[in-house]
This record gives sequence, C-alpha cells and structure tokens, in this order.
Amino acid sequence: MSTVWESQPNIEAPAGARTRVRVWDGFTRLTHWLLVVLMSASWWTARHHHMDYHRYSGYGLLGVLIFRLYWGVFGSTTARFAHFVKGPRSIWLYLRSKAEHMAPGHNPLGALSVLALIGLLLAQVTLGLFSVDVDGIESGPLSHWVSFEVGRECSRLHQLGFVVLKAFIVVHIAAVVFYWIFKRDNLLWSMITGLKDWRHGTLPHIEFASAWRALFGIALAAVFVWYVA
Repeated sequence: MSTVWESQPNIEAPAGARTRVRVWDGFTRLTHWLLVVLMSASWWTARHHHMDYHRYSGYGLLGVLIFRLYWGVFGSTTARFAHFVKGPRSIWLYLRSKAEHMAPGHNPLGALSVLALIGLLLAQVTLGLFSVDVDGIESGPLSHWVSFEVGRECSRLHQLGFVVLKAFIVVHIAAVVFYWIFKRDNLLWSMITGLKDWRHGTLPHIEFASAWRALFGIALAAVFVWYVA
C-alpha cells in the first residue's frame, strides 16, 4: 500500500504502509532542472562557438542562481540553508553513523554538495561576465569594468572553472547512483516528483512557501539580470 502524505507534526505513519511524504516544493525542483538544462546549453553553445546563445544561457544561470539564494532564505523548509546546512561536527557524525538520515531533505553531506555547486556556478557565471576574448569582440557585459589583462585572466579561469564543474557533476551523478543502488534512496525520482519514502514513524513537519513569495523572488532575479545585462 502506498500513501502520499503532506508533512505534518506529531502524525504517526501507518505501520507497514509504504508512506510517501512531500518533501520538495515545485520551485526547488524547477530550479534544479533549470540548472541542468542551462548548464548543458552553456556547454553546447561554447563548444560550437554560438557565443550569443552562450551569453543568454549565462544570463539564465545567473537568474536561477539569484532565485536559489533568495529561496534558500525565504523558501520552503527543505530549501532553506538554515535547515540543511550543518557544521563540521554534524557532518562527521553523519559519516561515522551507519543509521539512516532521519531529517527530510538534504543530508549533511548532500548539503555540502549543494553549497559547492552553487558556489562553483556563481564563480563561473561571474567570471564569464568579466571575460574578454583575444580580439576583444566576444566579451562579457561587465568586461569594460576591468582591464584587458584582467578580462583575459577571467576568461582563462572561466574555461578552467568549467573543467572543475564537469568533474563535480560526475561525482554528483555517481553519488546519486550510489544512494539509489546501495541505500535504496531514489534521489532522482524525489527531485522529479517531490515525494520521498518515509520509514521513520512520525512524519516530519515541513512548511511550504507560497507561490506569491516565489514570484517575488523570480521578479527580483529578473531585475538583477536585466541590470547586469
């Protein structure tokens, strides 16, 4: 038997039932998949020298990242940094423990992955904004704020950063496969449906932010990108 529950405090899941709890809101999931699409588009456009479209994908990435930072403060419980980002002690205890992580959302190690991805992408997009190519024609929208030499260095680091990003993505995919095979935790399906199998008795309490709050964050990100572009 499979039942989908909205997360509520002090509610016991039925014994023996396959209980599914809504963990991820739609905006968190949309942000995740937009990053996948836009990173792929950025790679393809750069590889095939479609720099106009590469610039647009970069703007898209910047907007999604700004929204994710906003949502990490004002979004649903499981999207907030304060909920899932833990200190070194919590991460160490999680690594040492053989028990399953009982909090909804990201585990302490997954939180590091989220922070690393956001940090790498922010650095990558920022470097792209200031990058200057060899002849100075295909340059980032903020390249006029720096010298030609600094712009060229930003371009070099921008290319190097993508190599680091690709390595990180491979590790991230490997971790998802590991959890799927060895821990029977289908993280991919959870990020598609927003649902997660819950086997810990009392259902977690998760507050989901309103669509109006998300729309404000989208507008904020759009204004920021417009100003930069």
